[in-house]
Amino acid sequence: MNYLIEILRFIFQRKKYWIAPVLIILLLLGGLLVISQGSSVAPFIYTIF
Repeated sequence: MNYLIEILRFIFQRKKYWIAPVLIILLLLGGLLVISQGSSVAPFIYTIF
């Protein structure tokens, strides 16, 4: 959690607002891959990529 706070602090102090959407998309894709590892949805998700 501390790592996330440091990243957000960096974004707002340096005014690098373009990094926020990139991080959100990476987190969503990573979460999707983690969730789909053990489920029956995995073959359908892998066809998207």
